[in-house]
Amino acid sequence: MTAIDTRSTPAGERPTWRRIGVKRKVRAYVSLTKPRVMELLLVTTAPTMFLAQGGIPNLWLVAATLIGGALSAGSASSFNCYIDRDIDRQMKRTADRALVTGDVTDREALVFSYVMGVASTIWLALTVNLLAAALSLFAILFYVVVYTLWLKRRTPQNIVWGGIAGCMPVLIGWAAVTGTLGWAPLILFGIIFLWTPPHYWPLSMRYRDDYASVKVPMLAVVRGRAHVGLQVILYAWATVACSLLLVPVAHMGVFYTVVALAAGAWFIVESHRLYGRAIQPVAEVKPMKVFFASITYLTLIFLAVGIDPLLPHLL
Repeated sequence: MTAIDTRSTPAGERPTWRRIGVKRKVRAYVSLTKPRVMELLLVTTAPTMFLAQGGIPNLWLVAATLIGGALSAGSASSFNCYIDRDIDRQMKRTADRALVTGDVTDREALVFSYVMGVASTIWLALTVNLLAAALSLFAILFYVVVYTLWLKRRTPQNIVWGGIAGCMPVLIGWAAVTGTLGWAPLILFGIIFLWTPPHYWPLSMRYRDDYASVKVPMLAVVRGRAHVGLQVILYAWATVACSLLLVPVAHMGVFYTVVALAAGAWFIVESHRLYGRAIQPVAEVKPMKVFFASITYLTLIFLAVGIDPLLPHLL
């Protein structure tokens, strides 16, 4: 197989072709799907299905939903890589992406994105239900058109509203089990919606210079770090408050309540620590501590969402 060698080509010159192995090509395609992002989305889907069922759902249905969700998330991420290939080729943190290294050509990435998007919609429609398929298609279109093409390069609120696409897996998971939607999945949607800014803004603080170099107006680029730190605190508090709304609405038990309170308190403390460092001009901010803490927080919350409805059947 061949690929464009962009790393060894001087700026302004035409890239040369080189051969790469099958394994490297496969890894390049997989990288377009942003597996780490996909994993986080799937972590929210399965527990939601357990809550919707009030116990253990049909395991084939869970598998089918996760497969369709993975294809959908992979399609959206691949489209994102294709659309953002121009700025990815200029930023340091994206220097190893497949479209930057040339391991995948632009045409290959575009075809790959469309194939996965179509496959995910058809798969969910045939194996789950039409509502799940429609929600999945909406998530792809929203992430690609609204976030990547419209919001990302125009407003510092890009992450806030663009995060709606990342909230869709809980609606898909709930719809897969019940065929409908309700208040409980909307609260789960709200948790992820409010969680996304304090999750991503610390990352944008870490790579502020990268985003500034390509004129992407992330909040950390257009406002000072103290302002970003304050916003992280506000959204962290809102996220925890929303997580507690699930207790009365979905009749969650003691296990979920304790986890939501403990994990939420930790998340808020880490957010305040970030702000405390951000308002000191000479202090090192260390925003990635909050970034990784946010991932752990969301994982704990959704593990509790999936485990809590099982406990009455086990005790």
